[in-house]
Amino acid sequence: MGIHPKIGITGLPRSGKSAVMQKVLEMLADERRREISMRGGDPETLIVAGMKTEPIIESGEKLGYKVVDLVTGDEAVMAHKTYDSRLRVLGFGIDTEALESVALPAIERAKEEAEVIVIDEIGKFAVESEAFVNAVRGVLEIDKPTILTLHKKSRHPLLQDIRRRDDGRILEVTPVNRALLPYKVHKLMRETY
Repeated sequence: MGIHPKIGITGLPRSGKSAVMQKVLEMLADERRREISMRGGDPETLIVAGMKTEPIIESGEKLGYKVVDLVTGDEAVMAHKTYDSRLRVLGFGIDTEALESVALPAIERAKEEAEVIVIDEIGKFAVESEAFVNAVRGVLEIDKPTILTLHKKSRHPLLQDIRRRDDGRILEVTPVNRALLPYKVHKLMRETY
């Protein structure tokens, strides 16, 4: 177990997990800009890398989910209502190859080059990919600050393992703490690097 925290942000759907994550990323980026302007340093150093999951919404209806590389902006649709896939979860067809085509290189880059690894979100769709699950397990073995958003209700062994870690901190987003949680996450991370 490393000294750097593995922070899991969890919460019910629409609780604001992604907004909390986004705010933490902005705080880290702002801090880096200040450091560079004060002390110099290489602006090319990746402070944050990894992937995020975004809903695909058309006229108010959630039709699917895409995965996005935080650094390159590459994206792929990993789940969609119209996909005729033998893998179906909650009425969405899952395309694990599309997920892997973006998520795996994004996670690999984060492991190699970034100071902070971000995986948003480990949820019902992504865990259908064994390669993705293994990539996340690989991240957990590396001693770098890592922020993960986790599906609250998932019983997948990967999420159980993250919850059980000694260096893991699971924080739940609620309407009461939503505004302050990014600062708490940021502080937990600052204490170690």
